[in-house]
Amino acid sequence: MTAQTPEKILLDGEMLDLCTEPLGHYFYFGGARPEFAAGWTSCWRCYVGTWEIRDGRLYLIGISAKHRDGSPVKLEDIFPGYPDRVFAHWFTGILRCPRGQMLAYEHMGYGSVFEEDILLYVKQGVLMSREVRTNDATNDTDAWAE
Repeated sequence: MTAQTPEKILLDGEMLDLCTEPLGHYFYFGGARPEFAAGWTSCWRCYVGTWEIRDGRLYLIGISAKHRDGSPVKLEDIFPGYPDRVFAHWFTGILRCPRGQMLAYEHMGYGSVFEEDILLYVKQGVLMSREVRTNDATNDTDAWAE
């Protein structure tokens, strides 16, 4: 597997990469997955979600993907009645947001190491805590890769 294109997350006014796939959890737990157009080697999931932490809650605020017929996927295609944002109540886990210079490239998943990781601990869509981890080129990020 090649290194994957990250999701995006708006956190405290800063747009960051997100090396976690919360929408994948939704599909895993039975949410209807559209028939996305074929992906590319750097994006096996066939979409890039844009997320936001607002008032301590995780929201999906956009998606970049195409249906098999080439038309753009809209948020409302996945969540009828929610064209602008969806509270991610299905997600419990750690959101990893790398920041800074890349220290070590890993040609697989989200294994590359950056200067720091912002780790957001989320339970049923609610931000419980956060931590900033400083890395060096020897950090093992396999525990964070999804």
